[in-house]
Amino acid sequence: MQDLLDIRVLAALEPISSFSPARLRELLDYCHVESVAQGSDPFKDHPPVGQSVYLLRGELEVEYEDNNRVVIRAGSEWARHPIGKRQPDIRAAQALSNVQLLRVNDDLLDRMVTWDQFTYHDDVKPMAVKEGSESAVKRLLNSGMFSAENLSNSPFAYLPSANIGELLNRIEAIAVWDKDVIIREGDEGDYYYLIESGRAQVTRLVGGANLVLAELKAGDVFGEEALISDSKRNATVTMKSNGVLLRLKKQDFMQLMQEPLLHRISYQDAKQKVAQGAVWLDVRHPPEYRHDKLPGAINVPLNDIRNAIGVLNRATPYIAYCQSGRRSAAAAFILAQAGYDVYVLENGLWSVPKAQQQ
Repeated sequence: MQDLLDIRVLAALEPISSFSPARLRELLDYCHVESVAQGSDPFKDHPPVGQSVYLLRGELEVEYEDNNRVVIRAGSEWARHPIGKRQPDIRAAQALSNVQLLRVNDDLLDRMVTWDQFTYHDDVKPMAVKEGSESAVKRLLNSGMFSAENLSNSPFAYLPSANIGELLNRIEAIAVWDKDVIIREGDEGDYYYLIESGRAQVTRLVGGANLVLAELKAGDVFGEEALISDSKRNATVTMKSNGVLLRLKKQDFMQLMQEPLLHRISYQDAKQKVAQGAVWLDVRHPPEYRHDKLPGAINVPLNDIRNAIGVLNRATPYIAYCQSGRRSAAAAFILAQAGYDVYVLENGLWSVPKAQQQ
């Protein structure tokens, strides 16, 4: 299966096709490919709840709750999109041949799409640069700070999407040297760190001797425990080589973990506002918009939202939506700062009955 699943396979899927080659390679580790024998129902024991499921090979007949039956063929336009996202719930499915399916966690995929789409925004400024480091946003994005692993397990998994741009503007890069002590056990927490390049060692004083707890490498983060718990550092981190660290001040870290005030709205309330003249604003990528948009929606992708300021009618209320509500929160924050009357559809299309999507 490994010879089948490579970045060329992922690059043909939506919205994954928007990822860079490096991002695609990273996503490979979070994809599960399964083989299903002809005549079997792949969703009988493993329904696609919380997953994006794509057909990679073969033919699959899917029966939906509205009694519709659709035959999906690998390589078709339908196969480029997750099975069942556009239609009513799946009642049953049958492999018409031996098939291969790809499954990926919905929440992780949505986080990755949100970060990737937002961080190429024109409004994002370069990071602060110290000691001659040639830092910039693209370098930051390639640093591993926003890797799939960190978006799953680090504090960035909980960062409100409306704060992504500000985070990128507040992070700074510093050059460090072999044997530099970055944080010291017992000190107050002041920064959250990521190793862009170089190696470090984590130690703790036990019985008068330094006990090595961990070895850190490029892409690893440290320092968040003392910030979140507001306690003293519980270990010492020492560089074991020259390198570059990315860091975020404690005050910035704590502020950015709080979501700014956004006007969130349920689907039922949003429908009423649309009936009164509000406009659906789909901030996803164009292929996603074409596949399952809301009636009457206009498409302004998140990475183009700044360019829409002054073009969108300031007298019109807008209801921003995406797949989950993450990208639309980031877009709404930008538009609200520019003086627009904008709402965020709570939980995005995940909250909308599938029969009411086009």
